[in-house]
Amino acid sequence: MSIDTAKGILGDATVAELEAGLRGTVVRPDDPGYDQARAVWNAAHDKHPALVVRCAGTADVIRAVEFARSQDLLVAVRGGAHSIAGFSTCDDGIVIDLSAMKGAVVDPVRRRVVAQAGLTWGELDHETQAFGLAVTGGLISTTGIAGFTLGGGVGWLLRRHGLASDNVTAVEVVTADGRVVRADPHEHAELFWALRGGGGNFGIVTSFEYRLHPVGPQVLAGLIVYPLEQARQVITGWRERIGDMPDELTTLVNLTTAPPVPFLPPEVHGTRVAVLAGMYAGDPATGEAAVGPLRTLGTPIADVMGPVPYTGMQSMLDPLWAAGAHNYFTSAFIEPSDEALDAVLRRHLTTPTPFSELHLHQLGGAFARVPAAASAFSQRDASVLCNVVARSADAAGFETHVAWARETRAEIARHGGGTVYVNFTGEAAEDKVRAAYPDEVRERLVRVKDRYDPTNMFRLNQNIRPSNAAGDRLP
Repeated sequence: MSIDTAKGILGDATVAELEAGLRGTVVRPDDPGYDQARAVWNAAHDKHPALVVRCAGTADVIRAVEFARSQDLLVAVRGGAHSIAGFSTCDDGIVIDLSAMKGAVVDPVRRRVVAQAGLTWGELDHETQAFGLAVTGGLISTTGIAGFTLGGGVGWLLRRHGLASDNVTAVEVVTADGRVVRADPHEHAELFWALRGGGGNFGIVTSFEYRLHPVGPQVLAGLIVYPLEQARQVITGWRERIGDMPDELTTLVNLTTAPPVPFLPPEVHGTRVAVLAGMYAGDPATGEAAVGPLRTLGTPIADVMGPVPYTGMQSMLDPLWAAGAHNYFTSAFIEPSDEALDAVLRRHLTTPTPFSELHLHQLGGAFARVPAAASAFSQRDASVLCNVVARSADAAGFETHVAWARETRAEIARHGGGTVYVNFTGEAAEDKVRAAYPDEVRERLVRVKDRYDPTNMFRLNQNIRPSNAAGDRLP
């Protein structure tokens, strides 16, 4: 049967012609697997696309882009499908799904990997760790590499090796006119600059080439859990030490509710706690001197920091972040003054669900040494990134939880420059785009958008609108 879209009707013959030109598959609303095909990790976004095109390779992506352009369809691009802000799905348009594109070729001599955009970090780590190599990945192993990298990419190797995007050496991109281009420091250099921090605005990245680093297989990493009554002294002590930590050590403080995990006493389950998490990405034997002071910030309820496989630390939090919950993430770069820490603790006491939490990510090190002009990710001066997470098991009361997160971000952001991490903005909004990019960076991004996507085909993102009137359409 024909398919209704926001732009009109797609006839059976039109869709059949698309499918005939693919190595992958097309999933229609009447197909048995449609509900599974349209679902994303973040259940807060329950959309009904007209078509899901499951691409088997770059040629399929080209075909899907050409089809979307010919039919004037709204385009959502899907990689790992976490879809924190909902950009990898849509109503009535076409989802170009890359999740089956999972090739990875590691060159251990050059320390490079070419990775297709459908990979998750757990899958890529599996390939690179076979050679004792890694690149900065997500804190949850089910996170897709593509959206994470295009927005920057904050992870446990940030202070030693920078953002994920700092380690990209080349990308393959399908542009809005169906061309395939290689962007690197020498070819399409402005596009290469923009894709490292500018999100999915400029085309569909089908593969990344990353610089790899010797990491693991064992690292010194884990969690130290402190009770709520010690939270102020813990985060104050953490702040006093982060300036002197070696680059090998990346830490964060998670103000959360204790989950029912075996290493915590039952009486602690369900109580508010301060969790200090970290990874020392050098020799575990030499890491204890760096990690040791973190054990004495208070009297821990539990200390499970020690030698673990790198892949173990990368997946340690996975059980707490299963698919199907409702999620809203927002963020602010801050300076951890006494007033800022007081605000963070105050908001922690008002978390609306046991799954809602605040993260204080330590920055600096290799992250801070990258020149601000080297890529579109230009927020290099802050020492801490605060992520605000509203999460609930289902839709009941979720809008109230989102309101808490927005209010929390507004209060905490007063203690920084008002800037936001583009991967965690909460939703598509002009003010969030302006908070993510300084004016001169945004203007440069607009020029790249004008060249590679002048009609704003790729607008389900923190959108950099092209300068012409035709590109000013919103979803």
